[in-house]
Amino acid sequence: QVQLVESGGGSVQAGGSMRLSCAASGLRHSYYCMAWFRQAPGNERERVASIYSTGWKSYPDSMKGRFTISRDNAKNTLYLQMNSLTPGDTAMYYCAAVEGGYCDGEYSYWGQGTQVTVSS
Repeated sequence: QVQLVESGGGSVQAGGSMRLSCAASGLRHSYYCMAWFRQAPGNERERVASIYSTGWKSYPDSMKGRFTISRDNAKNTLYLQMNSLTPGDTAMYYCAAVEGGYCDGEYSYWGQGTQVTVSS
């Protein structure tokens, strides 16, 4: 059973930084992709960043520059470093994973989400 547990969300002022963590367990496939998504009220869910099991990283153009995804294999933990945050980054952030699939495909496993609120 794959489990993803996010942590690290909270409130921050505009211009600040925050690092999210996602503790993963149960991933067995040699090839997998993990990603961060976010969803603000009234908006569609959007992908923030993804990282393949080989270490290859991918960011949508709109997310490049301020967000950095990383992974600590020894700790089975995924991270999202967010810098220069703006109120527009306020959203629920979700960790997701897919085994044997691609980073631009459907994700099979999702965490419960962690709220990030950026105040002006």
